[in-house]
Amino acid sequence: MELESVPGVGAKTAAALRELDDPERALAEGDVAALARAPGVSEGRAARIARGAIRADHGDPGGFAATPRASEVFEDALGLLQERTVTDYAARRLETLYPSGVRSRIEEVRAFSERAMARDPDADVREALTGVEPLAEPGDVRVRDRCLATSDAERYAEAQEAVPEVSVEVVDDARQLAELARSYSTVVALDEAFAGVDVEGDVRVEPDALDEPASVVPERVLTFFARNRDRVRAAAEVHRVAGLDAPCDLDALLAALDRLDDDGEVRGDEELDRLATAVDDLDAAVSTAESAANDHLRDAIEERDVTIEGTDLLSLVERGAGVDSLLERELADEYAAAVEKARDHLVDALRLRDTEATARRAFPDEPTYPVERNEDVVSRLREELTAARDRRATRQKRALADELAGLRDDAEELVTGALDLDVELAVARFADDFDCTMPEVTEEGGFDIRGSRSPLLDVPFEDVEPVDYGVEGVTVLSGVNSGGKTSTLDLVALVTVLAHMGLPVPADSARVGRVSELHYHAKTQGTLDAGAFESTLREFGELVTDVTADRPVLVLVDELESITEPGAAATIVAGILESLADRQATGVFVSHLAEDVLAAADADLSVDGIQAEGLVDGELRVNRSPVKGKLARSTPELIVEKLADDGEAEFYDDLLAKFE
Repeated sequence: MELESVPGVGAKTAAALRELDDPERALAEGDVAALARAPGVSEGRAARIARGAIRADHGDPGGFAATPRASEVFEDALGLLQERTVTDYAARRLETLYPSGVRSRIEEVRAFSERAMARDPDADVREALTGVEPLAEPGDVRVRDRCLATSDAERYAEAQEAVPEVSVEVVDDARQLAELARSYSTVVALDEAFAGVDVEGDVRVEPDALDEPASVVPERVLTFFARNRDRVRAAAEVHRVAGLDAPCDLDALLAALDRLDDDGEVRGDEELDRLATAVDDLDAAVSTAESAANDHLRDAIEERDVTIEGTDLLSLVERGAGVDSLLERELADEYAAAVEKARDHLVDALRLRDTEATARRAFPDEPTYPVERNEDVVSRLREELTAARDRRATRQKRALADELAGLRDDAEELVTGALDLDVELAVARFADDFDCTMPEVTEEGGFDIRGSRSPLLDVPFEDVEPVDYGVEGVTVLSGVNSGGKTSTLDLVALVTVLAHMGLPVPADSARVGRVSELHYHAKTQGTLDAGAFESTLREFGELVTDVTADRPVLVLVDELESITEPGAAATIVAGILESLADRQATGVFVSHLAEDVLAAADADLSVDGIQAEGLVDGELRVNRSPVKGKLARSTPELIVEKLADDGEAEFYDDLLAKFE
């Protein structure tokens, strides 16, 4: 797929998408999470790009919701679905669903909806989904304990691009390589020419290192999993609770994750922990050992009586000797014991192994008081321990990174599967909450809806009265005030939109004729001025002109007569209905002027009525399902009929006769 061919994708966005591993797959599958990983592409933008790609794939020109009110119904329908998601991702992914007049797109989503409706929207699964988010790519990995080395300028540039997490150094010979080895715990030489060079330190000659950057920078893999650990764990829990087939051994994946800490460091390795603790505790251990030696020596001095002959004292003074000489002569054994105690304490406290010989040289054999460390030796010990720790850490990181690198695709599939499940569960919950069924989408015009209740009404869904309504061609819908004419139009629009989205509809059954566009004109508030009235007529004129057999439309209009005077309005509505009927369109026009419209029409027009069944305790009782071919009775007529039935006066009988 040519990225620039996707509606809404320009050169800049296409360049960002090309940085993804497989942008074509992400576009084809509507993978919002993957598209949102492109630089500068938000999830909302990703959803719009995915929707554009889907339209391009199906040759869908768009524009199904052809009026503002039709768009509002679509947004309301989408909102009902999004309210039933757990993750933000699922809410965004649902934005790739849209009403379409293209059969292939409708069928594609219908297949998805049927799978989704078979899901059980279990509360435990939804709870597990709360921790799932799309995987994030860390962009701040920086490694300072190792470097790459090369003598080739092109290789240098290639290494900087391939492994930006580490420093890349230019070296000309083994001497410069040795200098690097003194500054870094590990040096990876990229040139075959350095093979066999004897250099002190951890220097590795790996000419193919750039082919597998993770071997040079295992932190790249480890940081990715450390940052996404909770998300992967949550996705694994979703698979377990929902009984989904996992793409890998979940126990092995979770065990590998348990070996990572929050910073991407390896944990659970005793030797690494020993070395890390030794580095951290070195200064404290040396100080404690020093104190132990001095305490031992002090106690020894206090407990002994040292006698020095006058000639001996004179000899010591003449030689410029001090306490050290006295210690060497009189307390040599005690000093040796004190130093040995210090050395043993240091070795034991830090649990030293390979570096024990260096540690023992930290306290010299020559007697001094107080006993003091050799700072040069302590520094050397610190360097040895640090180098050993870093080498061990790198080996462990490499081993764990190798293991996790092979699980990365599985982890991504695991998270994607959990997120996609949330999308399906939203549809399943929508279908359950509103007693939905999959509609029949036919190539015949009109619609037939049975036992349908609107979830858009401002009352609890269980209190909504079901509606049966079907229309072939065009019809005028009449009814009493507050009888439900507008809510019936809303219901027809909602069912039509959902059916063309490929989704279930809130009805016992529904047949919806496939159309290219839905034109829903809401009630206008107040009479329009001349300019606005002309604009409205032009709109209907263009609509009527564009309707063809290859481009069927559904037209819903709520009280068009409100745009001008009643007499003229009836004539205009009659003319529009006649033109739509001639073009075999489907339309429902709500009007209080139904009788006048029928009288003004030159052709036979259908009329349906939402019938008022009477007044009960002053309240209007209405049959919400329109009656075919019957004009609705008005509220005033019902009131007059009630008064006439009560026999209060002959006047009411005469008045009632006027309605016949």
